[in-house]
Amino acid sequence: MFKPKFFSVLPELSPDRILKDVVAGVMVGIVALPLAIAFAIASGVSPEKGLITAVIGGFLVSFLGGSRVQIGGPTGAFIVILYGIVQQYGINGLMLATIMAGIILMIMGFAQFGSLIKFIPYPVIVGFTSGIAVIIFSTQVKDFLGLDIKSLPANFVGQWSAYAQNLTTFHPTSFMIGLLALVIIIFWPKVSRKVPGSLIAIIVTTVIVEYFNLNVPTIESRFGSIPSTIPSPSFPSVDFATIRQLIMPAMTIALLGAIEALLSAVVADGMIGSRHKSNMELIAQGAANIITPLFGGIPVTGAIARTATNVKNGGRTPVAGMVHAITLLLIMLLFGQWAKLIPMPALAAILIIVAWNMSEIKVFRELLKSPRSDVIVLVSTFSLTVIFDLTLAIEIGMLLSVILFMQRMAQLSNVGIITQELQDRDEEDDPNTIVTRKVPDGVEVFEISGPFFFGAASKFRDAMHIVEKAPRIRIIRMRKVLSIDATGLNMMKDLLKDCTKTDTKLILSGVHAQPLFALQQYGLYDDIGEENIFGNIDDALDHARESLGLPKMGRQQNFVPTVEREKK
Repeated sequence: MFKPKFFSVLPELSPDRILKDVVAGVMVGIVALPLAIAFAIASGVSPEKGLITAVIGGFLVSFLGGSRVQIGGPTGAFIVILYGIVQQYGINGLMLATIMAGIILMIMGFAQFGSLIKFIPYPVIVGFTSGIAVIIFSTQVKDFLGLDIKSLPANFVGQWSAYAQNLTTFHPTSFMIGLLALVIIIFWPKVSRKVPGSLIAIIVTTVIVEYFNLNVPTIESRFGSIPSTIPSPSFPSVDFATIRQLIMPAMTIALLGAIEALLSAVVADGMIGSRHKSNMELIAQGAANIITPLFGGIPVTGAIARTATNVKNGGRTPVAGMVHAITLLLIMLLFGQWAKLIPMPALAAILIIVAWNMSEIKVFRELLKSPRSDVIVLVSTFSLTVIFDLTLAIEIGMLLSVILFMQRMAQLSNVGIITQELQDRDEEDDPNTIVTRKVPDGVEVFEISGPFFFGAASKFRDAMHIVEKAPRIRIIRMRKVLSIDATGLNMMKDLLKDCTKTDTKLILSGVHAQPLFALQQYGLYDDIGEENIFGNIDDALDHARESLGLPKMGRQQNFVPTVEREKK
């Protein structure tokens, strides 16, 4: 149960497999570079701390984690709580809170709480993330508009009050640089999805600012030079009075990190047909958050977008994540001195895009059509996060989670699926996992795991936008989905629209009675087509082969022998 995934996949590490993982790791490292710097600055610390976090934390998450393809590093989810901690307790307080959060995460992992976290109601998660997105956007208005504000308040209301008072200090040149970066990031994917638009935006705006000697704030003017080395480890000063004050912020960091990491791991599982170890993942996240701050880093968790990038570039083992960390280390050592020239408005533009992607406006609107209890939870967590305090929102949100969980458990008659989830087994223990089947080229299988964690499927839909070329056939495997609500139905409707746009055939597999009835009531049964809905994966795969003009194989031929799987 507590064996890191890296050691489980060692027999698979052939030269060809290692080469593919190295290529994927390098690509993810390039994607992570501007994000690591931007997240650090937005959190109220110097930019090199973001790079250190991605290097050390990212390596440890991959080396010790319970997922094959998880990419660890700083994320936007932490920005709000970290900025507040730095403002109130300084860097030493942040180090202490991060280490405390790491200890909490390790306790959660060893106590086998990992599987329980996956059952947090989706409205709670959307309320947190949407609220955090609003605050991230709010913090970036200052640099995007070039406003002259010495110290930006940590709370949302205070920030907009400061903007109103200092609007006369608007700096047109900074705004134009930020706007240019924003346009590049938005439209660059039409040119290429291999190289991230954020990196292109940074390069272009940096060259313009330096070549024309524009009076625009840069990392150097704000923070000075960026060190190109990893500092020696140092321990924070321990004050028990401060520890008592940091208990709730540390708990907030731990819970946010756990939710982000496990959500990312579940999405990755569906994309590669694997199964992560929730508890081992929490232990790895805990270890990373204990060790990283000793070298000057900030909190670490799994990053969904970077993990999806890893998968789509061919990463299939933790080697890719470790290479991603090494790539960032080499960039920091060789080119770190040039990062000081990056304009602050360009970084603000990157974070505005991050906030937009986190906001989940479409999902938020869909959830407003859900049962009243879900709407109350959604609006409550969102409002508490934005107006009051993220720590308070976590406390109330978790309380509401417990109430909703008990309510839905009482409504669920079949607890077999939940029992399987709580066992937190490896994918090798499941004889029906997709890795035991032969999937033809042009077919992509995504499995939704768990009736209450259906919200992860919307993250999968977002991750599909990273794909450069859509598959010809996409199979959604629903064998573990005993019930589906309005959120899931809306997601399925949007997924069907996306498949229609890309001329991708959508097939459902392992559909249970309640989801099947709900699809009929919602009108999706006819839209998907009765001929594209199957009771098991083997029939779905045979239908996919028939659609591709390939011969059917049947259950026995679909099965991949153990020896052949080991070769793969």
